Amino acid sequence: MTDTPLTTPTSPTLHHEDTGGEGRPVVLIHGWPLSGASWKDTVPALTAAGLRVITYDRRGFGQSAPAPDGDYDYDTLTADLAGLIESLDLRDVSLVGFSMGGGEVARYVGNHGEERLRSIAFAAAIPPWLLKSDDNPDGGLPRAEAEKMQAGLRADREGFLDEFTTNFFSADGELKVTEDQRVEAAALAAQADLDAAVTCIASWLEDFSSDLAKVTVPTLVIHGDSDAIVPFEASGQRTHEQVAGSELVIIKDGPHGVNVSHTDEFNAALVRFLTA
Repeated sequence: MTDTPLTTPTSPTLHHEDTGGEGRPVVLIHGWPLSGASWKDTVPALTAAGLRVITYDRRGFGQSAPAPDGDYDYDTLTADLAGLIESLDLRDVSLVGFSMGGGEVARYVGNHGEERLRSIAFAAAIPPWLLKSDDNPDGGLPRAEAEKMQAGLRADREGFLDEFTTNFFSADGELKVTEDQRVEAAALAAQADLDAAVTCIASWLEDFSSDLAKVTVPTLVIHGDSDAIVPFEASGQRTHEQVAGSELVIIKDGPHGVNVSHTDEFNAALVRFLTA
């Protein structure tokens, strides 16, 4: 496995890991405020299925440097993803976006097309439009609540991440992972640049509806039915409805961090989809 910074036109210090091999490539895009390391329970299952797996740290997260210009909007973040794909010359590639990472998957199709793509997957992902407003009453996050999160993160980073990771892995008030797993996630989150983490919260509110309208490749939507961070009804269900022919997998009692809490079920669904 290679573990190196990757030079791309937009983010010259983007950290990535590549299992290599002759298998079809899959790029795993992590959620907020974690890093590519958050996929550690999924990478072995995909490589065992004969796939080449690439993970990377979004700019300002994990081992990737913050944005030199302070930009963390989805056009910019997706340009980083496109740069990675082009730098590695990935073709017939599948993109899997978890939570915030689902925005990059959708915007990649919207901005860069499907020429290099085989399939895409949205895992507990924020599309089609998370912002709850008069124009989008079915959204899951009011702007005032997002701004409250930003203020809370700046005021007490440790306390905020402690509460956030608890909600991240809880369903109906019950923690669905071990305390060690929760603490491990909080440690990954603590690596993120504070400005990057705060600014990205605003990016969650972008509208991906027009991006989803351009999707024609096979699409998987996988979501926990008890997601307290990105509610299924506001996101996964609507994405499934907007992408014709998409496959929907709902994981019973699944929290937001369903790839960790329900690893076997999550991995089995992903492997089945990616190897079909």
